[in-house]
Amino acid sequence: MTTLPGQECTTMAEVRAGVDALDRELIALLRRRFDYMDAAARIKPERGQVRDEARKAQVIANAKAQAVAAGLPEQEIGQLWDTLVEASIAYELAEYDRRVTKS
Repeated sequence: MTTLPGQECTTMAEVRAGVDALDRELIALLRRRFDYMDAAARIKPERGQVRDEARKAQVIANAKAQAVAAGLPEQEIGQLWDTLVEASIAYELAEYDRRVTKS
């Protein structure tokens, strides 16, 4: 089935196909994002540097501002990004620990 833009969908099958295709793209983008967490875990010299609350706040504020500019709900995007950043931190900590244990 051809994936149509949301505004052109006329059936739920088309909507679902579009959502499924977009979810595959999002997973690929998340893989790229987590590749940066791998790099951060490799670059940061100390485990305590993994959690950076100022950077977390900046990332969430950026996402919220971009959401507003795109006409998306700021609060919900902020919550989603908070979850994403926390998952990224947990992943980076695990990668940092794995790297240190492996050394």
